[in-house]
Amino acid sequence: MSRSMKSLRVAWYKKPILQDAFFTDIQTGAMITAIFSMVVSLFTIATAILDIYCLGMTKPGVTHYGYYIMSFQFVYVGNGNVRNTLIVFALFSAIAAAALFVTSCILLKALRKEIEKDMVPWLFASGVFFVWRTIAIIFASVVNDMIFGYHISMCLFWVAFILFGALGWVIVYSLYLELSDLTKLEDLAHLRMGTMSSLNMTQSIAGSRPTTPHSTVSTAQIV
Repeated sequence: MSRSMKSLRVAWYKKPILQDAFFTDIQTGAMITAIFSMVVSLFTIATAILDIYCLGMTKPGVTHYGYYIMSFQFVYVGNGNVRNTLIVFALFSAIAAAALFVTSCILLKALRKEIEKDMVPWLFASGVFFVWRTIAIIFASVVNDMIFGYHISMCLFWVAFILFGALGWVIVYSLYLELSDLTKLEDLAHLRMGTMSSLNMTQSIAGSRPTTPHSTVSTAQIV
């Protein structure tokens, strides 16, 4: 097997996981995933701000005056360490969501121009984000009272978001591997074309000499 053919062999872990996005092609699925990530990131920022606000308003020992726009009965008011942990989860979820939103915008541009290198930031950001949110929602579902509609709805929403996010990550990663393979093939084709052009140029120069080193024909001017 030639060296060029060996270079085209792809390891099993570098092969695309999916060939399509079940209901559409893989490129359209990646576009849908990017838009979904932007929506989820905005939703996360909004709910994180709400959680931090509610936990701050219901801090034990703090007196508030005025009118409240909602009932805070669903907010956790137990152990202080648990409460602080919920605030940390909400704060870092908002930060991760902001990073996900930015990388989703970059992903949309990368998908339009088919630049696989620009997909890498989203792959890292979304992977960290959904793993973090999985830990956060498990912790929140354990410590909060699941008799309130807010906690139940958040749990169900995030189960759906995480599952769809995992599928979207696989779709984008498969497209990334596919585009990487195409780039390697294009680079190999350009390399071969450049090599053939160099050989043709060398042969044309060699063929233009009036004599060869072993020729008996003199190039001196005949008087």
